[in-house]
Amino acid sequence: MMLHAAPSAGESQPHPPGWPCGWIEVIVGSMFSGKTQELIRRLRLASIARQKVQVFNSALDVRYGKSHIISHDQAKIACQAVKSARQILELTRADTQVIGIDEIHFFDPDVVEICERLADSGRRVIAAGLDQDYRGTPFDVTARLMAVAEFVSKNLAICVVCGNPANKSQRLSTAKKRIVVGAAEKYEARCRRCFSR
Repeated sequence: MMLHAAPSAGESQPHPPGWPCGWIEVIVGSMFSGKTQELIRRLRLASIARQKVQVFNSALDVRYGKSHIISHDQAKIACQAVKSARQILELTRADTQVIGIDEIHFFDPDVVEICERLADSGRRVIAAGLDQDYRGTPFDVTARLMAVAEFVSKNLAICVVCGNPANKSQRLSTAKKRIVVGAAEKYEARCRRCFSR
């Protein structure tokens, strides 16, 4: 697969014949819905197909270390921790074909443009993250990325209270900050009926 630099702002569209077609896939859902597990599965399949893969995670996510993304069931894949979306663009190698980004909701708004530029350059971009915060309010970055993506997968968890499909992340602490990194000790998956704002 031949890769090209992202087109400049003044370059005419569409691209000439033979330009590789990239795209964006977004995997969203509540905590414990298997988002990271699905991201890892897709990235492993790309590696098995001998595609060049790079994986990025937010430096804010320190639950399991900074050199791997790890799902709640302990599936893992090596990654690079970055402090900003721009670093993803700077660290992407010329021969990379598939880019994975976990915890997309932790990133600054530039991540949407970065994902689009990477897809425009012929790469497959797979991003995973929460679609709603602990209050049930959508994350703007995730919502915007879902709007421009070619493929969106919405994962559901199981409500720990009643067993129904869950799409909410119930925070168990009284913390008021929007981003509080944690796992089972700080959050539960809840359905619409059992979720408490």
